[in-house]
Amino acid sequence: MKKKILVIGSFNMDMVIEMEQMPQIGETVFGNRLAYVPGGKGANQACAASKLGGDIKMLGCIGEDEFGAIEKSNLAKCGVNIESLKKTTLKGTGTASIYVDEGGNNSIVVIPAANQECDIAYLKQCDKDFQECDFVILQMEIPYESIFYAINRAKELGKIVILNPAPAPDRLSSEILSKLDYITPNEKELEKLYGQNTENIEDYILGAKKMLEEGVRNVIITLGEQGVLFVNKEKSKIFPARNVEAIDTTAAGDCFNGAFVVALAEGKSDEEAIIFANTASSITVTRYGAQTSLPNREETDAALNR
Repeated sequence: MKKKILVIGSFNMDMVIEMEQMPQIGETVFGNRLAYVPGGKGANQACAASKLGGDIKMLGCIGEDEFGAIEKSNLAKCGVNIESLKKTTLKGTGTASIYVDEGGNNSIVVIPAANQECDIAYLKQCDKDFQECDFVILQMEIPYESIFYAINRAKELGKIVILNPAPAPDRLSSEILSKLDYITPNEKELEKLYGQNTENIEDYILGAKKMLEEGVRNVIITLGEQGVLFVNKEKSKIFPARNVEAIDTTAAGDCFNGAFVVALAEGKSDEEAIIFANTASSITVTRYGAQTSLPNREETDAALNR
């Protein structure tokens, strides 16, 4: 029987604006294209994991509006179980303005809206979903108190917990860190969490070891073109990035996280799971958009075996 993965997180309708270069403060630039693409870190990770073969259920909140209907429909098409989603009439579905330059780099502004209604009361109503899953993966676009409740409840039930601390808070308590089996920041998120410069691999390893000292079992730092750094008490290892031509890095980290938890659920080792996730995310950056860029299992396996 497939192990079950519970994704708890956000829904955002992404407004993707392509341009040659990012505007400076006070500058106006022309864009090349505007597209509306279903997104949100939680929804992206659920969609990625499901397209890659995972048994996925998602908890989160959408508005009763057109964007919410699109988000819900798209997740269903990806094969995600959405029967426990919450709808609110109080706020519209979350949105994100994403600016993408010709080098594939992006800047993102998120308006949480309905994501703020993904509260503890709702999660308590979904306790059966916690009980029935094997893995819980979260990000940080819903209220912090909900994230911390979910982490604590998942560990009470003996689940494997993965936190993608994006967008990163200023700090995470040792109490929360000690309940994480895996934490998956990128280099900027690591820098924010520990308030230190991260200019080289040694800096990344130092930051990872600080997390280990606070109780995290495994730290995985995604480093873009530099690859992925895996650190636990036994080892520190770099996994190189695949050489591809990136046109849009939106959802690359979400794809990595979704793929990683699927590989773990299939019984792959940490290192095998990282290689699988690296491969999936390398496909994502060669395409535009969030959920529109996510690969399926067949093409990921094909890339992995090349």
